[in-house]
Amino acid sequence: MMLRPVLAALSLVLTLALPARAEVAIQEVKTPGGLTAWLVEDHGLPFVSLELQFRGGTSLDAPGKRGAVYLMTGLIEEGTGDMDSRAFAEARDGLAASFLFDSGADTLSVSARMLTENRDAATDLLRQALTAPRFDQDAIDRVREQVLSGLRSDAMDPNAIAPRIFDRLAFGDHPYGTPGKGTPETVAALTRDDLVAAHKATLARDRVVIGAAGDITAVELAALLDKLLGGLPETGAPLPPQAPWTLKPGVTVEDFPSPQSVVFFGQGGIRRDDPDFFAAFILNEVLGGGRFSARLMTEVREKRGLTYGIGTYLVPMDLAEMLMGQFSASNEKVAEAMEVVRAEWARIATEGITADELAATKTYLTGSYPLRFSGNGPIANILVGMQMDDLPIDYVNTRNAKIEAVTLEDANRVAARLFQPQALHFVVVGQPAGVTTAP
Repeated sequence: MMLRPVLAALSLVLTLALPARAEVAIQEVKTPGGLTAWLVEDHGLPFVSLELQFRGGTSLDAPGKRGAVYLMTGLIEEGTGDMDSRAFAEARDGLAASFLFDSGADTLSVSARMLTENRDAATDLLRQALTAPRFDQDAIDRVREQVLSGLRSDAMDPNAIAPRIFDRLAFGDHPYGTPGKGTPETVAALTRDDLVAAHKATLARDRVVIGAAGDITAVELAALLDKLLGGLPETGAPLPPQAPWTLKPGVTVEDFPSPQSVVFFGQGGIRRDDPDFFAAFILNEVLGGGRFSARLMTEVREKRGLTYGIGTYLVPMDLAEMLMGQFSASNEKVAEAMEVVRAEWARIATEGITADELAATKTYLTGSYPLRFSGNGPIANILVGMQMDDLPIDYVNTRNAKIEAVTLEDANRVAARLFQPQALHFVVVGQPAGVTTAP
């Protein structure tokens, strides 16, 4: 789960930064088979991008089977029907198609790119992979070893250790509290039957969210989706309950021999559908956004030289929400950097932000365009993100107005509500001078 906060924050930024451009016309497509998709037609280039996200992701692992969904995801393209992994790859490449499969705490995602002239054949190939993966034992053994190699590497990487500890402290026995990749012990024990069960639990029609962009009409997309997904089970495993927030304020130090420490810190966050979310988004940008003008970057890096970089991000997941931050610093500078973070957390909570900060941040957020919003793939991904967040289909036309509507009074009221310096917990992986574990 190391990348979950960063990826979630990136997805959020892409969604929130999507410009309101009149030429981006989103259609809702209902298929005869009962599926729903959002589509942006663009016939300028002869290909289509398709994004599928199945709610649940690695959180659907059965008890004692941690890592099953992650391993299963890595095996989807390792053969289907009479094709082994090599034959499947050759068939995909022969169609000039691209299929990517990934899984995280909340979703299993499928990204497909296909040329218009090969669309039917590429759809059929992808359909076979999704509905009838072979799970050959030699492929299982090979991909399992790749996962185990990654886990061994993570065990020696402070940037993986810190968020793993934070997740455990924050979520306890909930699936969010353990790595979605599993542990060496659980992954080694997984059987083919476990992977078949994970496939049935995760890839189901009742939880799929679909975005498409490119050279395809609504009628063509509806037919494609029913063909592609018609063979999947109607329902999958029940989704987990909301995650309890078990993180207590304090400091946790994990000894790791290194000249610098990795620090993850955070508290509970705010739901994406909260009326105060846009104010919170602006506040986070002021405090710890990616720009050098952010308060933490100014205070921790520019004024004191304690780190090369520091940032914070809102993480509204499906079953929990966090306000997170991270930085790395030499061991002798960690304690001071942590004190500056606490002080800035308290300052924004008690003093809020200034009118100039609000105006500058609004200008940045409403005027910026996501770096990857430049083609069918990014558009399809954004369409899925909007649906995952239950945003209305006209969101691209109203998003900037919602940011502009946040007043200074709104922002400072939400700052007092959101930022809780007394609730902060720091996880430090390294050998920080003068910093010890404390409740």
